[in-house]
Amino acid sequence: RFIAKPCALGLKVQANGPQKAQPNAILEKVFTAITKHPDEKRLEGLSKQLDWDVRSIQRWFRQRRNQEKPSTLTKFCESMWRFTFYLYIFTYGVRFLKKTPWLWNTRQCWNGYPYQPLMPDLHYYYIVELSFYWSLMFSQFIDIKRKDFGIMFTHHIVTVTLITFSYVTNLTRVGTLTLCLHDAADVVLEAAKMANYCKCQKLSDLLFLTFAIVFIVSRLGIYPLWILNTTLFELYEALGNFPALWVFNVLLVILQVLHWFWSYLIIKAAYKAISKGKVAKDDRSDIESSSDEEETVPRSKTPHSTITTNGTGGANGTNGYLTGGTCSEEH
Repeated sequence: RFIAKPCALGLKVQANGPQKAQPNAILEKVFTAITKHPDEKRLEGLSKQLDWDVRSIQRWFRQRRNQEKPSTLTKFCESMWRFTFYLYIFTYGVRFLKKTPWLWNTRQCWNGYPYQPLMPDLHYYYIVELSFYWSLMFSQFIDIKRKDFGIMFTHHIVTVTLITFSYVTNLTRVGTLTLCLHDAADVVLEAAKMANYCKCQKLSDLLFLTFAIVFIVSRLGIYPLWILNTTLFELYEALGNFPALWVFNVLLVILQVLHWFWSYLIIKAAYKAISKGKVAKDDRSDIESSSDEEETVPRSKTPHSTITTNGTGGANGTNGYLTGGTCSEEH
């Protein structure tokens, strides 16, 4: 409110949200009391009742759904907050880990386990990360909602469970490596989103492609070869079999499955970026759009009707997560 919003206005980020649909009592009643996505039969009935063609009614419902979506300014402020947090916590994690022996030799994660002292810096790192992901667990219900809401909700549950479980069982050394590795890509992602909201398309595309590389290298390369290798094999060799080992590894493998899903979406978006010269529309866009949105007057079924409404007025209606790419909130 006091930092991100002035920055956004200074960068001339649009403060207005999607264009509002023309007031219509009949359509509003259907929208609020019956359905937000009318089927063909209902559309035909409304078309006869209002003397509008079906396409115009579809456009009205699309505009009415978009009307409840957040403005670009709101999304910029959310991204700036997350960018600030990720940048801070990633920098803190790197500074902390470069002084630890387990950064360069993962076998040190199990040296002396479970009697490993909980250093104040490590404790602070864990508590701040845990509090942040707890906040995401609850704020995702009131923040900007995406099409992969279920996947993100699963991710947050797994992350909070992992952080809590590793803290309780004192598996914190490998936990710090996992946290720092994941924060690296998120910094670039939020920067790309802010550039997109500022309409800096070239910078947004560059940052998105950088994010794609960092994400794939860290989540599909370093994570399984570095993190999963030490938890699945080195931990077993050092300490043998115990119940917490299997619970911990199941959660880490679930996280890897989510990495594969998001990597597929990111690679698809990156391919579009390279083949078309810019990143295509985000598959997770929270604003609906259609090729017919340039029309501003609902076409009456009667040729000489004088009914007029407010259409999209030329707005493209795609204030997406990243105009250029299918990026996950994320992770």
